[in-house]
Amino acid sequence: MSETLPNAPRQALAFEEGRRIVIETVRSLAHPLRTERVALPEAYGRILAESVVAERDYPALARSLRDGYAVKAADVPGTLTVRGEIRAGEEEQPPLVAGEALEIMTGAPVPAGADAVVMVEHVTRSENRVRIDQTAESGQFINQRGAEARSGSVLIPARTRIDASHIATLATMGQISVPAFVKPRVAILANGDEIVALDESPAPHQIRNSNSYMLAALVHASGGEATILPVARDTREALLPLLKTGMQHDLLLVTGGVSAGKYDLVKPALQELGVSFLFEKVRIQPGQPTAFGTANGKPVFGLPGNPGSSLITFHLFARPALELLAGAQDVILPLLSARFESPFRHKGGLTRFLPARLSADGQHLRHISWQGSSDIPALAKANCFLVADHDRESWAVGDSIRVMLKA
Repeated sequence: MSETLPNAPRQALAFEEGRRIVIETVRSLAHPLRTERVALPEAYGRILAESVVAERDYPALARSLRDGYAVKAADVPGTLTVRGEIRAGEEEQPPLVAGEALEIMTGAPVPAGADAVVMVEHVTRSENRVRIDQTAESGQFINQRGAEARSGSVLIPARTRIDASHIATLATMGQISVPAFVKPRVAILANGDEIVALDESPAPHQIRNSNSYMLAALVHASGGEATILPVARDTREALLPLLKTGMQHDLLLVTGGVSAGKYDLVKPALQELGVSFLFEKVRIQPGQPTAFGTANGKPVFGLPGNPGSSLITFHLFARPALELLAGAQDVILPLLSARFESPFRHKGGLTRFLPARLSADGQHLRHISWQGSSDIPALAKANCFLVADHDRESWAVGDSIRVMLKA
């Protein structure tokens, strides 16, 4: 059975080009994104639907950046009278007058009239007198009012993925809930007569349904809500109703049945249901027969069935689509650079994503031997994938190569 579909490009694409097509296509889909309020403790990782604006100056008054003494810069060097002390959390004191110093703690409000803080290590104190032998610059060790943010300024732009620092910002402003985009609903459909459920004992010719659960975990990590559909057997009659169900979601991931074999029926079945393919092959290994298309304004992915292929092609193609549907403004493929600990070779012609182990300092890389993209134990040992370019076949010890981290 020929797997070349009449509405898809016949030529295999570089993965960068395939990724570009996915991103541009999904951005062009005219789907209004729904929003909801999310409690602050559950907001981590969600996409902010509205910009967060400062409701007051931050800090709201001048604060000390050091433990020491608040002074007038013009009074030092010199000996000053210590008027008292002020700690963080106390109200601002009356203005400082010439010849006075105020013992001050980090975070405490700097009184009017004081324009510098001298660190406690640089003073000599005797009872209520303090001697300062060095000069002080106006403004030193003072966090001026509004220095961090002015009232009305944007603290977090809309479409930002909320991280821990954003949680702190929102908490600082007293936000108990956050406007976020609703998570896209993703259907996951595994295809193959050889697949059995997790609680079954597989015969030697069978495998458990690992892909669906792996992809569900990746969907959740990427900001989506995953629904695992029943396994589709290798017949048109079994596939079509499950594909129809999957296409009712915001995004459909099908794993398996996308190659060129006699029983690889996924792409013809999807086309029968109205999917228009933009590509059906990419120049990578594993994952070469990956397909991407749309139907009724929704993205549809056909991912190869071996776990390594599904994992890699999800990161390259499905993840950016999902992040955009979740409301993200920019999607980035995080590629690092590391140096080989030992020589490495591969056969050119395809860009290969191979399991590897990156050292704790992120500098040194070791290729993990594997038996191909079905080798789940090798995937489990890896913490990244080396990216072996199609136009280079060998690397010596110390040579750099691109690395894609494994989520």
